[in-house]
Amino acid sequence: MSRDYKNQSPTAFQRRQHLQKDDSWIRAFLINAQTGHLATSVNDQPFLNPTTFWYDEENHQVVFHSNITGRVRSNIESNPKVSLEASELGRMLPSNVAIEFSLQYRSVILFGTARVVTDPEEAKKLLYGLISKYFPGMTAGKEYREITDKELRATSVYAIKIEEWSGKENWDKRAEQSDEWPALDEKWFI
Repeated sequence: MSRDYKNQSPTAFQRRQHLQKDDSWIRAFLINAQTGHLATSVNDQPFLNPTTFWYDEENHQVVFHSNITGRVRSNIESNPKVSLEASELGRMLPSNVAIEFSLQYRSVILFGTARVVTDPEEAKKLLYGLISKYFPGMTAGKEYREITDKELRATSVYAIKIEEWSGKENWDKRAEQSDEWPALDEKWFI
């Protein structure tokens, strides 16, 4: 029987509470995560889009960009409520019980309101923050040309105001095993 999530926080009813992580873990994970998946929705049509992103810790927001036109921009202009997921996957974990097969993972899901950044100076500042996440040793005007007004007009820069988030980590070395069935051969754990 499914649980009723209507009128509840999007992070309510965590099924495996012992895997939950605190805010400092979530911040550190977002700072280092390489990609995320942005979920938008308009007229009951969900849309999922992979993206690079930067966690702007000072303003507690996530920044990303896309083309000036397209479904991401259209969806956000119609419905600014979004979710972003970032994860790291590890090893597949076998078990001697079908329901216990598992996977090592670390993940963060955040919920918030996205906005298109319209101020050119703010947009440039946020884009430079995004670039510095992935290329921390590079400097605008030195290793690469600074963002031009023409390039900025061809880009949509977004900031997601984070309203709620949750983080989980399951990095167990082995999945649950049952003593009601013969143990797996060690070859499955290499």
